[in-house]
Amino acid sequence: MTVTTDATTSSRKRTSVDSPRYRWVALSNTTLGILISTINSSIVLISLPAIFKGIDVDPLGAGNVTYLLWMIMGFLVVSAVLVVVLGRLGDMFGRVKIYNLGFVVFTVASVALSLDPFHGSAGALWLILGRMVQGVGGSMLFANSTAILTDAFPAEQRGMALGINNVAAVAGSFLGLIVGGVLSEVDWRLVFWVSVPIGIAGTVWSYLSLHETGERRPGGLDPWGNLTFAVGLTSILVAITYGIQPYDGHTMGWGNPWVLLGLIGGAALLGLFCWIETRVAEPMFAMSLFRIRPFWAGNLASLLASVARGGMQFMLIIWLQGIWLPIHGYSYESTPLWAGIYMLPLTVGFLVAGPVSGVLSDRFGARVFATAGCLLVAVTFVGFLVIPVDFPYWLFAAILLLNGLASGLFAAPNASAIMNSVPAHQRGAASGMRGTFFNAGSSLSIGVFFSLMIAGLAAKLPSTLTGGLQAHGVAAPAAEAAGQLPPVASLFASFLGFNPIATILDQIDRLGVPVGIRLDDSDADYAKLTDQHFFPQLMSAPFHHGLVVVFASAAGMCLLAAVASWLAGGKYYHADEPAKEG
Repeated sequence: MTVTTDATTSSRKRTSVDSPRYRWVALSNTTLGILISTINSSIVLISLPAIFKGIDVDPLGAGNVTYLLWMIMGFLVVSAVLVVVLGRLGDMFGRVKIYNLGFVVFTVASVALSLDPFHGSAGALWLILGRMVQGVGGSMLFANSTAILTDAFPAEQRGMALGINNVAAVAGSFLGLIVGGVLSEVDWRLVFWVSVPIGIAGTVWSYLSLHETGERRPGGLDPWGNLTFAVGLTSILVAITYGIQPYDGHTMGWGNPWVLLGLIGGAALLGLFCWIETRVAEPMFAMSLFRIRPFWAGNLASLLASVARGGMQFMLIIWLQGIWLPIHGYSYESTPLWAGIYMLPLTVGFLVAGPVSGVLSDRFGARVFATAGCLLVAVTFVGFLVIPVDFPYWLFAAILLLNGLASGLFAAPNASAIMNSVPAHQRGAASGMRGTFFNAGSSLSIGVFFSLMIAGLAAKLPSTLTGGLQAHGVAAPAAEAAGQLPPVASLFASFLGFNPIATILDQIDRLGVPVGIRLDDSDADYAKLTDQHFFPQLMSAPFHHGLVVVFASAAGMCLLAAVASWLAGGKYYHADEPAKEG
């Protein structure tokens, strides 16, 4: 009989997990986890028209814009807030343990979302809550996958591994638009069901194949740091959500006292959080890491690029679903599907460039690739500015492809530079911090770019809408009343891909203002106003004015990200790695 000692078992386990085969198992499983998490960060964006119709919610009804925003924001806010603490828990209790649990939570939440038993407001609230729980599972996956890979791969192969993983993270946000567009065409519940079999397979696979290989660092959970960070960041993100909604007769709510309290109070709490983190023995946010130039510069570049990328996604969905596709004869019901299809060049470009840049950055360093990627993304934003709203598709596709290639050029080297720069025992925390900047950028992009677009629309849309309605028989008082409505309603109508003119005229009629035409299809003017061409054509000029503001700001962010990427330096490994700065 052979007796196996604990030492022998430990040795065999260490040999197993250090083998090249285990590295590829870890890479493929964590890539699946990241992919499913980030696909779900964007899959709802393009599926909202089908979801609102499926649960019988009028998106322009009183207060329903809040449901729309929180279906998008709930997942992102939870991800941004929790990803750091879940990375810290991975350092303490095992990165694989927290990662595996993330698959379980994510899968259970996906089942609950798919089985939404309610309609109306109750159905919307069920989906919002389910999305938040799904965000918890996604945060567990996101916070620990990068650290698991950094543990499993040697420094000279880490750029390739992190590059593939990071490609999955960013490509997932692009793929979600395509998958959501296709599935929502069949049934809105499929948008959530699609995650269930993948989640089950990933859960079983991760529990059977992944093992702890990194250093654990037992310690406390830093309750005051967690509390001030969670409340502070949540306050800012919630305030942004309500800041872009009308308030007290204004087009946006930035003067709302509660919004101001959320922004100022949240910023103060985050300042207090930073002070706390420099004085506790076991901080959740390792402020000492910001002394490492590749770490702080890489994360700054990641934050700016994430804000710009998230804003681009929103604007392209509005552009395609609300304007270009209806003008070209596509029914509003089919626009999510075709918007996803027409955005394929973006994903293709990213999938081509991402892995290649990761491999090359292992050899030559991250600086040139990350910097060039940011600069090229800025060029594509300028390209979107100069093409007409009713563009020839080949030109739009070429700019999309270049944007995808440029984003792939940046993403993998940036992730590699950040994770190579930190000590081994802080990789979980560093991965969580990096995830926070990534997810916070996606959340901030909603407030930043919707605000910029609404400001741009407010300058042009009132007169355009008033003139357009009067040209088709609407009485001057009714047309002027329509022009005074907050442009956010028209913006969200475009975002959801439908014509709001019938709703606007009905609201004015209920207020007792004479409309001047019959509100049914027997009236030729009403039929013209409510067909699929009038509203997209009406929105074209004001939308382009807003695009100038939005994409000029995005280009500026990318230029700043390029500067940060250059400051991050070339090849760099922390002192506990065999390679040094080069």
